[in-house]
Amino acid sequence: MTALLQSFESLERRPLRTFLTALGTALGIATIVALLAVAGGAQASATKFLSLGGSDLGLFQRDAADPTTSVLPLALVSELRRTRGVQAATPLVLLVGEIHRSPGAIAFGAYPDSFVTDRYVFLQGHMLTGDRQVAVGSGLAAQLHLHVGDTLSIAHRELSVSGIYHMGVPEQDDGAVIAFGLAQALAGKQGEATTIAVSLAPTVSRSQGVETIRRRFPGLLILGDGVSAPRAGVSGVLLSRLALVLAVIALVIGGVGVMNTMLMAVTERRTEFALLAAVGWSGPQIALRVMAEGVLTSLIGAALGLLLGVIGAQLLVGLLGAGEYVAPNVTAWDLGRALLVGVLLGVLGGMYPAWRAARLSPAKVLAER
Repeated sequence: MTALLQSFESLERRPLRTFLTALGTALGIATIVALLAVAGGAQASATKFLSLGGSDLGLFQRDAADPTTSVLPLALVSELRRTRGVQAATPLVLLVGEIHRSPGAIAFGAYPDSFVTDRYVFLQGHMLTGDRQVAVGSGLAAQLHLHVGDTLSIAHRELSVSGIYHMGVPEQDDGAVIAFGLAQALAGKQGEATTIAVSLAPTVSRSQGVETIRRRFPGLLILGDGVSAPRAGVSGVLLSRLALVLAVIALVIGGVGVMNTMLMAVTERRTEFALLAAVGWSGPQIALRVMAEGVLTSLIGAALGLLLGVIGAQLLVGLLGAGEYVAPNVTAWDLGRALLVGVLLGVLGGMYPAWRAARLSPAKVLAER
């Protein structure tokens, strides 16, 4: 406890140096937190496609950048319908950024008589009956003040609102449904779909269905269980890996920064450490004091970095104009990992200076003075 209090006093005597060292740590921590938050938001957004029309499973291209860029052949639909345990399968085309008055909304290209659209509850009007109509979700209708008979522009096509539906899934209630053929034409996906929604037979569990489809179609990403859902957004995974790389870089660069600062402190305070040794402090006690100063400095930087990271994540999404697609998701685990990096910075940066301080010879140092 005494060493800890003395470490605080030492940092207080050099406020500018302490602040600059802590700031370097803070910037590294802030970058890690911001990327982890954006990655978590991207993954959370991706998993929301799990409940496509209340389907049991959503099938996507495994190596797609994210679910909305998936491309699957329509021939796969008939193969799935012949698969044991599959009660129904229907293709969907997802269009993002094509509803001009609400760029973040998704337009779902679907067959109006599929099991997906059969589950929609219409508050007004009815399901679309042709390429010139659109069914609008209750959330999007409220946002744009749409009613049956109004016009909605999707990819420069003026479509008449046939009905207002409610599904209970935010991404669908905040979107719209257009004819599957029209969505294919707008997306340039003739003979292809973005995803295939699958309904399983009542006697088949979700895990059984996932395993059966995975064995028969190994190239698919299957959303429908707690294992595969968090891996749905490849973009989110890439951001997570980037955050890991930055964490390693932050450890190296930040550790060197802390070590350099602590070495300078040891050099300037050689007499102080020599006197401590002369009055009975052991080498490990002196080393512990230097280590404590390094860890405390890094923890101050980490605390500042956590705050900057949370704010930075919001600013990053705003600057990229992606606020309607991704909401930063900061978890306690993300904050804990970032704080751990801060502690490691202090430990790694303080090890060598602590060793140097512990090896100082009191007689030699005092003789030099």
